[in-house]
Amino acid sequence: MNDILIQDTTAYFEKSFGSAPQKTVLSPGRINIIGEHIDYNDGFVLPAAIDKIICFAFEKNNTNTSKIIAIDLGEEFEVDLTKEIKLSDVVWTNYVLGVIKQLQDHGFSFEGFNCVFSSNIPVGSGLSSSAALECGMIYGIAALFDLTIAKVDIALMGQKAEHWVGINCGIMDQFSSVHGLENKVIKLDCNTLEFEYHNADFKDYSLVLFDSNVKHSLFTSEYNTRRLECEEGLAIIKSHFPEVKSFRDCTETQLLSIQDKMNPVVFKRVHFVVKEISRVIRACEALDSGNIALLGQLLFETHDGLSQEYEVSCEELDMLVENAKKDDFILGSRLMGGGFGGCTINLIQKGYENDVKSKFSNLYLDIFGIELKFYDVKIANGTILH
Repeated sequence: MNDILIQDTTAYFEKSFGSAPQKTVLSPGRINIIGEHIDYNDGFVLPAAIDKIICFAFEKNNTNTSKIIAIDLGEEFEVDLTKEIKLSDVVWTNYVLGVIKQLQDHGFSFEGFNCVFSSNIPVGSGLSSSAALECGMIYGIAALFDLTIAKVDIALMGQKAEHWVGINCGIMDQFSSVHGLENKVIKLDCNTLEFEYHNADFKDYSLVLFDSNVKHSLFTSEYNTRRLECEEGLAIIKSHFPEVKSFRDCTETQLLSIQDKMNPVVFKRVHFVVKEISRVIRACEALDSGNIALLGQLLFETHDGLSQEYEVSCEELDMLVENAKKDDFILGSRLMGGGFGGCTINLIQKGYENDVKSKFSNLYLDIFGIELKFYDVKIANGTILH
């Protein structure tokens, strides 16, 4: 699948610019095994890069203008690197502009380049195509102009580019896109950016994403609201327990003891966060000991929390997970990503993937009149030169 994408992107570049690219970069999407909405709450997350990628082809063009072509959109734009970088009305171009602005703001010197890119990461499904775009673009410009940029700084600049676009994201997506390793998950401390790899051997189970094919428009406004609710809750916790510096220092017992001091909605949000941080640690232990049944149970628990306490689910995702709980061949399932649509991540017994897909496809169509999509994913390397 990726080989075809690389060939097609390279061929499109040659057709567009009349020469072979000087650098080709592969930048992956990511899944998060567990630890949702925790990256901006100073918790631990458990992401991994996947074998769905954006392929970029680059060359220097010896001018002060860069030309970027998005093959999948059939759109292109040019940017004069000598002029101030400003937000555009064309949304996708802002991610590229944000990256260029970050590189310039950090004092990196580079000239005009030509770039084409194409992707097999499903957009809008919670697999972080925007982080793959940001990190792949930075990585490619760095490779093209011999800029020395540490992986962690690529991730941080990608995150800042996304903030500039207007999405107040945490660091997880960019970090995992850059640092991914094949068959490893990353336990990432979103506070210090310390990380460790854990084996991602799911034994007799495959990872399959069910794409609900819905995206409810609540996402951006509700995402920012959740951040504010969590900040409010943390401030109340700190006022009663001065030793608590972040959510990871707070126990469920402490939180329950001050439940009456919080708005009920704020309590629900922070209760989810405290429990989810604990689930990430237990998930690492489950992977290390090969206890995939426990991992599956934790996925179901996370979904219940996201649905009932953090309230970022929707009826389509809830229906998929409730039916997964009743299925003999699904060990665990939960919504993945910001919520309000997108995918569920599922651990399905090997050999039964097609049976499960067929059953859920029919069920989903019957109830919602919507076609369910499926993505088989494997855990893969982070952003690399091809």
